[in-house]
Amino acid sequence: GLLFTVQKALPLIPEGASIILNASTAATVGTPAFSVYGATKAAVRSFARDWTLDLKDRKIRVNAISPGTVPTPGYDQFGFSEEQAKEFVESQAKNIPLGRVGTPDEIAKAVVFLASDDSSFVNGIELFVDGGMAQM
Repeated sequence: GLLFTVQKALPLIPEGASIILNASTAATVGTPAFSVYGATKAAVRSFARDWTLDLKDRKIRVNAISPGTVPTPGYDQFGFSEEQAKEFVESQAKNIPLGRVGTPDEIAKAVVFLASDDSSFVNGIELFVDGGMAQM
């Protein structure tokens, strides 16, 4: 998974590059039936903190992005039918201060920011792209 991918990629990553890890609000906000998923995403957050220190001599920035609820095909991993996934996503909107779920494009724009020079002094953070859900 994540650990072995980063270990294999590190020799190929140039000095001053950026690593962006995919965490989740599930590590911060309790969600029924998501305990194992949430625990693994909490580990991702820990990797971001630790690798920020481990890679400081190479000036490699490590950040984590934590998307909130976004309609994607990934919900089938949890055993949801297409209808169950749609119902779950729609039910989450009431928990989001902005009153809606996110879009894949909104997540992608945040990742592009973290990968760009515009975030050159951003290191070791977890960026929530969740409409404020994890802050409640």
